[in-house]
Amino acid sequence: MRRPSFSSLMLWAGLLFIYLPMIILVVYSFNDSRLVTVWGGWSLRWYAGLLDNRQLLGALGRSLQVALCSAVAAVALGTLAAFVLTRIPRFRGRSLFGGLVTAPLVMPEVITGLSLLLLFVAMAQVVGWPAERGLTTIWIAHTTFCTSYVAVIVSARLRELDLSIEEAAMDLGARPWKVFLLITLPMIAPSLGAGGMLSFALSLDDLVLASFVSGPGATTLPMEIFSAVRLGVKPDINAVASLILLAVSLFTFLAWFFMRRGEARRRRALQQIHEDEKRQPSWQSAGRA
Repeated sequence: MRRPSFSSLMLWAGLLFIYLPMIILVVYSFNDSRLVTVWGGWSLRWYAGLLDNRQLLGALGRSLQVALCSAVAAVALGTLAAFVLTRIPRFRGRSLFGGLVTAPLVMPEVITGLSLLLLFVAMAQVVGWPAERGLTTIWIAHTTFCTSYVAVIVSARLRELDLSIEEAAMDLGARPWKVFLLITLPMIAPSLGAGGMLSFALSLDDLVLASFVSGPGATTLPMEIFSAVRLGVKPDINAVASLILLAVSLFTFLAWFFMRRGEARRRRALQQIHEDEKRQPSWQSAGRA
C-alpha cells in the first residue's frame, strides 16, 4: 500500500482546517435544539424562522445592496486607475499615485475607518454633507477599500496584453473608444469579473469599516451578527450563514462554469483557425506572406 506523501497530508490538513468549521456550521443550522452546542435532531425550523426575523433580513438586504453598489463602483474606479498605471508610463507623481492606490491594501482597517469617520464629520461641519452617516457613507468606505484590489488585478492583466492587437486596430481606422469596447474590454473581462466578485465578497464581509461609518438604521449583516454573537450564538444565525455559503458557492460555480466554457470555445476557435491554415494550398500561404 502506497503511503501518502507529506505534501498530500499537509494539503488535506489545510483543507480540513479551512472547510471543517463551515461544514459544522451548516450541520448545526439544521439542529432542532435552541442550544447551539446541544444536538436535538434534524429540523428546518430555523430556516422557516428566518422569514419572521425582520431585523436579520433587513440587515441582509442592506448588506447585499451596499456590496453590489461597492463592487460596481470599485470595478469602474479600479479599472481607470489600472489604465493610468499601465498605459501612461511617464507622468509626474506616478509613484505617488501608485502608492496611494495600493495603500488601503496594507493599511489597517481601523485606521482607514477612523480616517473616513473624521472626514465625514469634518465634511458635515463644513459643507453640510453627509447630514448623517448611513448606507451612503458605508458605500463610500467600501468602494475606497475595494478599489485597490480591483486596480491590482486589472493592472496585472493589462500588463500581459499584446499591445500590437490594439495598435493594429487603430492603424485600420478604429477609434480609441471602439478599440477599448471591442478589443481591450473583452480581453480584460475575466479580471473585471474577478475584481467585482472579490469586491462584493469583501464588502459583504466587512465589519470594521461599517462599524465606524454607519449610523442609526444602517446596520449591515456582519454588524447584526456580531451584536447577536456577543450575547450568544443563535441557531438562526447559523441558518442565514449557511444560506450565504450556498449562494456564494453557487455563484462561484456558475462563474467557473461559464469562464471554462468560454475558454474552451476560444481554444476550439484557435484550433479551427490552425486547421484551416494547414488545409490551404502552399501557393496561397506564400502569397499571403
